[in-house]
Amino acid sequence: MTKELITTLAEHAAGNYRILMTMAGELLDAAVQRDLKQLDEKLYLEVFAVPTGPQRARGRQPAVR
Repeated sequence: MTKELITTLAEHAAGNYRILMTMAGELLDAAVQRDLKQLDEKLYLEVFAVPTGPQRARGRQPAVR
């Protein structure tokens, strides 16, 4: 894990160890699936990116009344 990623995780967890460990676990899982040898901020951005535009809308179903 790069020093930059460690800093990013610590800042985003804001002192909450559960959030820190959950985020680190998700990154580790993604790294294993992609056979990566090092975890970095690029992986962080890929894993935790917020979908925008049409991709985000596809996941939601319209409310049925």
